[in-house]
Amino acid sequence: MPVLTRLIPSPLVVDIGRGALDSLATLLADQRISASGRLAFAISGGSGQALRARLAPGLPGADWYEVADGTIDAAVRLADDIKGSRYDAVVALGGGKIIDATKYAAARVGLPMVAVATNLSHDGLCSPVATLDNDNGRGSYGVPTPIAVVIDLDVIREAPARFVRSGIGDAISNLSSLADWELSHTVTGEPVDGLAAAMARQAGEAVLRHPGGVGDDDFVTVLAESLVLTGIAMSISGDSRPSSGACHEICHAFDLLYPKRRASHGEQVGMGAAFAMHLRGAHEQARLFASVLRRHGLPVLPEEIGFTAEEFVTAVDYAPQTRPGRFTILEHLDLSTDQIRDAYADHAKTIRS
Repeated sequence: MPVLTRLIPSPLVVDIGRGALDSLATLLADQRISASGRLAFAISGGSGQALRARLAPGLPGADWYEVADGTIDAAVRLADDIKGSRYDAVVALGGGKIIDATKYAAARVGLPMVAVATNLSHDGLCSPVATLDNDNGRGSYGVPTPIAVVIDLDVIREAPARFVRSGIGDAISNLSSLADWELSHTVTGEPVDGLAAAMARQAGEAVLRHPGGVGDDDFVTVLAESLVLTGIAMSISGDSRPSSGACHEICHAFDLLYPKRRASHGEQVGMGAAFAMHLRGAHEQARLFASVLRRHGLPVLPEEIGFTAEEFVTAVDYAPQTRPGRFTILEHLDLSTDQIRDAYADHAKTIRS
């Protein structure tokens, strides 16, 4: 019988641990990503500049580019700046906005990209998707998976704890997203990639069931690994399906309807995931989600991030428009505004008890 295999797009190397940043140049040389040290570094104007001062002496062949924000314009500007300079790779040193802008820029000029995360706010650090602000709000762009991922726990500790908490919400939301994928398979016949689903599920469960917290190295390591695994799961499936369902539709609705007031991505998707579980009748799971989110200091109700219950209802009502063609519990139930309002009231009462 023939042996059938498939290639899984994933980083060449993943380095997670204390002091990982100090070994960056050696890692890139040993993995033959950049033996010459000809690297383009994309950094933020804040923490990125401080890390540049720390790294630059050991990387004399590197050039440094400041990325203003997480917009499509900033990503194109970075691509224009590094084009034609014969770099071995582009290194994103920063949070989600810097990493996403760099992923897009590297794809545009055809260079491998290395993600060096300075916080764990969401699963985009290893995903084949760049989420960037544009004139119409926010868009998702397909890009290659980073060739390497480096996460220094000492650097992560320097970021506000809120960024780690945000990543917790994003990781846990995998479980709601997978329930939506399975629902779509049952109702519409949409194929489910079992390997991608298994990886995303393990990533979500590992964070959901871990007894530690943001001050615990073991927990932060598990969270970092889970976010990387989720990114690989998306690469396997070829889209964001393993980690994006009704929870992310609700988050995107908040971003579009209330752009000046939106909370962090992980805060919004975690809250949306708990509500989506309630909608599908998994009330115990919804309570578990809310309990874990609360334990980690994440919001479970809209008023905890500055929104009214009515604004939440409006966001849920609008949410299916953010991802045309995606089938989740929201599209399946097709609730009226009054039905959403009643469902939210019941959900809020359930998780408060």
